[in-house]
Amino acid sequence: MAGIYIHIPFCKQRCYYCDFHTSINLKIKPKFIDALIKEIELQKDYLDNEEINTIYFGGGTPSLLSIKEIKDILNQIHKLHSVATDAEITLEANPDDLSKEYISELSDSRINRLSIGIQSFSDEQLMIMHRRHDSKTAIEAIKNCQAADFNNISIDLIYGLNEMSIKDWKEQIQTALSLNIQHISSYHLTYEEGTVFYHYLKTGKHHKLNDEESLNQFKLLIDLLKTAGFIHYEISNFALPGYFSNHNSSYWKQEKYLGLGPSAHSYNTKSRQWNISNNGEYIRNVLNGKPKIETEYLNSKTKYNEYIMTSLRTVWGIDLEYLNNTFDKQDVQHFNSVIGNYIVKNYAINDGKRIRLTQSGLFISDKVISDLFLV
Repeated sequence: MAGIYIHIPFCKQRCYYCDFHTSINLKIKPKFIDALIKEIELQKDYLDNEEINTIYFGGGTPSLLSIKEIKDILNQIHKLHSVATDAEITLEANPDDLSKEYISELSDSRINRLSIGIQSFSDEQLMIMHRRHDSKTAIEAIKNCQAADFNNISIDLIYGLNEMSIKDWKEQIQTALSLNIQHISSYHLTYEEGTVFYHYLKTGKHHKLNDEESLNQFKLLIDLLKTAGFIHYEISNFALPGYFSNHNSSYWKQEKYLGLGPSAHSYNTKSRQWNISNNGEYIRNVLNGKPKIETEYLNSKTKYNEYIMTSLRTVWGIDLEYLNNTFDKQDVQHFNSVIGNYIVKNYAINDGKRIRLTQSGLFISDKVISDLFLV
């Protein structure tokens, strides 16, 4: 099994919380598509002819692509790779891009899963985050996608804004559940350096929500979604049975993937590589047949740290047989020594085959994982 991630580095406007690699210069999009098609050819051997089970258009705003551009990209992938007939093919989309005409054309493409960047159902909070849609547009987009027979829909929601009360957050979750979607990715607002929100925080124009209120919002999210039948299968991800994100799950399960486009990362179990985070240079280098790629070869310590970081975030947790058979004895001893303390405090549980974080453990997952790391 293997996956392909395609980074579409364009947005019509930049959200105040976003630190992803994007540009609002859409004039170079045609040349970017040419370069992306070329890169698919140049990187065709990276996955060693493994069958492709997932394809994910991320960004940026992939819904800025025309249907022809989406089809051209997918046709090139199918031409050069063996793609499973039931492959999960996801497109991230902004609600205001999802017109009825665009959705209808999408339904005639190979796209079979949509990840819609709602972020909030509050018009006030959407304006604070500098989103370019309102709540009415978001709800209409979801309903129109469902009417076009898209039955695997994920939405993103952000919590942890200082302007969001627990009552506000409960209403957000209830609105999402009323729309009968299959998957919810929900992230706490972070203040990443270089973002507008980070500048606001440093200049006192914006304030962080206090830790207790943040924790209460996370607990409410878990409780309401579990009651509605959602499985909390990764710290920030919830899905109805049968609707986990196969693509994102492949990251957490250490499976191979190829990243295409500027800033995209790839992994083949032995090394990681990533493309330059500059659209102009990416286009020039790829069209000249010489993509600029940096590579990190993974040693035992790095592989251990990555396994701990990805696995403990999920419902699957740490596979003890894999841990013992894969990593050095002293590294396993370090793991057992540290995790033992968290098991005693009921932050983790050992069922004999796997070790998982409990719900209270999820609240302090960053600390648990950091303590388990090899330095």
